[in-house]
Amino acid sequence: MEKRKSYIVSGGGTGGHIYPALAIANAIKKLEDADILFVGAKGKMEMEKVPKAGFPIKGLWISGLQRGKILVNLLFPLKMIISLLEAFRIILAERPTAVVGTGGFASGPMALMASWMGVPVYIQEQNSFPGITNRQLARFAKKVFVAYPKMDRFFPKEKVELLGNPIREDLKSDNRSKTELAGFFGLASGEKKTLLVLGGSLGARAINNFWKDNIEEFVKLDYQIIWQCGRFYYEECLAVVEGMGSPDNVSLQEFIYDMPAAYSMADVVISRAGALSISELSAAGKPAIFIPSPNVAENHQFKNAQVLAEADAAILLEESDIANLYARCLSLLEDDEAMENLAKNNAIMAKAHAADAIAKIIVNDNQ
Repeated sequence: MEKRKSYIVSGGGTGGHIYPALAIANAIKKLEDADILFVGAKGKMEMEKVPKAGFPIKGLWISGLQRGKILVNLLFPLKMIISLLEAFRIILAERPTAVVGTGGFASGPMALMASWMGVPVYIQEQNSFPGITNRQLARFAKKVFVAYPKMDRFFPKEKVELLGNPIREDLKSDNRSKTELAGFFGLASGEKKTLLVLGGSLGARAINNFWKDNIEEFVKLDYQIIWQCGRFYYEECLAVVEGMGSPDNVSLQEFIYDMPAAYSMADVVISRAGALSISELSAAGKPAIFIPSPNVAENHQFKNAQVLAEADAAILLEESDIANLYARCLSLLEDDEAMENLAKNNAIMAKAHAADAIAKIIVNDNQ
């Protein structure tokens, strides 16, 4: 009897690695009835998010090098050796058809061991400037799936497939009216223009501090705001909103689980420039102001947003210039033509079926 096909998907640490991995896994499941096991890093968010999405996951004892933490970094070689041995054990037990890595700490030892054991490896890189893990792994990969052009600067040209970033399927499927969506978010009106502020699941300090200082002035205008501030900043942001009497044109959210609803309600979006956020906003066709985090490896958020800004598909505002955010928001909200132009150009950048295209190549390669 022929063994049932199986795949190992490894990636995590941030939503930017986890959600593309989940999208690819779901796309593979649509094409064939295969077993899919995720491998992540112990203690990271994938250990919670992946089981919630319906997939089993195993964790490796692995983390990256951390600036200024000498004792933690001294453990890195030991963690890598143990993770490679655990990856060997997992591959031996699972006998996977292929291994897919989407970046993050665990994908390094997993993909490396898979290549040593003769298992086909596929890499998906979300950013316009790849991280060191994927740059190193590319030499062992059968194909490298990318979201931006000219990535053969970093990867072997013959391996590169420009297909876009895999995103959740339901981004454009919200059929609720603006009135229903306003009720869902606790806002007074479905008619007023709405600003969506996204700070990521944990929150972005500079963005949240800006709105703590400026939201009182904003609520006096004829606009609404959905402010997703993240878990770390929720209590202090809530104190600000309650101090204003909890106005009905402000919806403060610790985390937004229903992103299709948020995108459908929004007229303009303010966001960090993570690869996943950029891809989702392109798929949703929304005018966006991107404020790249200056604290990410190799400044890749700035480079991601720069690609869109140069195509007149988004506004790029560096965190050092965040004092200008209020004026940029208002000028955009007041200019329907500018909003429409950004939305149109942003939608052109979208590759909404990336997950399906990636899955098709992986499955067809391994028939």
